[in-house]
Amino acid sequence: MTKIALFGAGGKMGYRLSSNFLGSRFSVSHVEVSDAGCERLKTGLGIETVSADAALDGAGVVILAVPDTHIGKVMASINDKVKSGTMVMALDAAAPFAGHLPDRPDLTYFITHPCHPPIFNDETDMEAKRDYFGGTKAKQHIVSALMQGPEEDYAKGEQIAQVIWAPVMRSHRVSVEQMALLEPGLSETVCASLLTVMKEAIDEVVERGVDRQAASDFLLGHMNVLGAVIFGQTQGVFSDACNKAIEFGKPVLMRDDWKRVFEPDEIAASIRRIT
Repeated sequence: MTKIALFGAGGKMGYRLSSNFLGSRFSVSHVEVSDAGCERLKTGLGIETVSADAALDGAGVVILAVPDTHIGKVMASINDKVKSGTMVMALDAAAPFAGHLPDRPDLTYFITHPCHPPIFNDETDMEAKRDYFGGTKAKQHIVSALMQGPEEDYAKGEQIAQVIWAPVMRSHRVSVEQMALLEPGLSETVCASLLTVMKEAIDEVVERGVDRQAASDFLLGHMNVLGAVIFGQTQGVFSDACNKAIEFGKPVLMRDDWKRVFEPDEIAASIRRIT
């Protein structure tokens, strides 16, 4: 049985992983430095934490469920205790992409990240419909990358990823560089920014006299149908009026060179800010 040392086990992300590992075929040792996190694990899941040394003893996999800004520090503190051949798993590409993992050719570096439950889905259970993050009730897709290590280690890492993000539908293999394009590039720089603008647009029409609930209902409803057409979830075409609004609205809202956010230097700069 593979032993896993889970660092940050009582944190926001680590707690989700700790919960999903219960009942799995993996033996997990939980490491948590905060008193609140330790108490959360004990009262919520009945899990007792152990020291880093105890967790690493015999561990074949180390999972870093810690913030991007802490990954380098955590790995530096345990680097000389991680035995050759160990798989180190990170849950985001930012720190690995930025070079925060030790230069250890004898280790496998595996990165995995959830896509989160899709907007267009077939969930019928209300708890699943409200599981917006995923990894609890709602089904989601995932992406994973083998940054370094033997090819056969990809299957091993993916099996663990299927457990920590369960329930999983599609599992996509990407490179670390592609994962950085997806996040922060696609999901945060583009999607989160544009959604923030939409929220500010609601605030603006409310300021101009529209009832807030009416504005919210109107925009979210239109997001549903417009998104379904744009992303090919349903057959449909936009009206001439809508197409004209897009033609004249997009240049007002978007710079001509907005796609430069995906250029390697821009992605690298964004990750430096994150980490």
